[in-house]
Amino acid sequence: MASKLARLFVRSPLAGGEDVELDREPAHYLLNVLRLKPGDKLLVFNGSEGEWQAELQPAGRKQAKLLVERQTRPQIDGPDLYYLFAPLKRARLDYMAQKATEMGASLLRPVITRRTVAERVNTERLLANAIEAAEQCGILRVPEVQQPAKLTEVLAAWDGMRLLIFADEQAEQASPIAALAAAAQGAPRPIAVLIGPEGGFDSEERALLLAQPFVLPISLGPRVMRADTAAVAGLALVNAVLGDWR
Repeated sequence: MASKLARLFVRSPLAGGEDVELDREPAHYLLNVLRLKPGDKLLVFNGSEGEWQAELQPAGRKQAKLLVERQTRPQIDGPDLYYLFAPLKRARLDYMAQKATEMGASLLRPVITRRTVAERVNTERLLANAIEAAEQCGILRVPEVQQPAKLTEVLAAWDGMRLLIFADEQAEQASPIAALAAAAQGAPRPIAVLIGPEGGFDSEERALLLAQPFVLPISLGPRVMRADTAAVAGLALVNAVLGDWR
């Protein structure tokens, strides 16, 4: 049985017969981590032009380039789904970025709240984790990563056509499925999911969120979850009722 081909995200345009020059880091990964040799095949994608089979070409010591051969999958975009979150500590933030990518998020944005513990966010590391998840899971799209912003600023600039769903421990409707199903009765619209900090939104933040006409509060059930677990639960619920799992 043929071994599974490695997948690599590249930033170059992709077309049959074109060469792709690799930077030092991806070249090191292919040559020294995966131990690929010239002539070996792999799959490459750039997030916008589908997936392509390529062949590793000799390019000198510690260098590598690829010859793009043929397209194996056309570009398929996932749901128009933003994921907004209060920043977490480093290891859990890595996990969250990976899982949000796997769950189909098209955009990742850190949101600073009053109870946010880790206000510094390395967006390059966020993107690296998203790329790694896309490479490993066969995903063709890599989410956009935006800079952190305060919750008040995010809400003030919000496009009201996009439904903002936030995890609310005090939501009046106990069933998240029922709350989301009610939202599904209207015309389809782009979606965003917002997960707050470990201590939750404070009373003023919650009141501000509930005052917005584009906001939908949902419960995530009777158990207390860590924020990174809540990310997976919230995105799964939204995908099942409003997203591309239907």
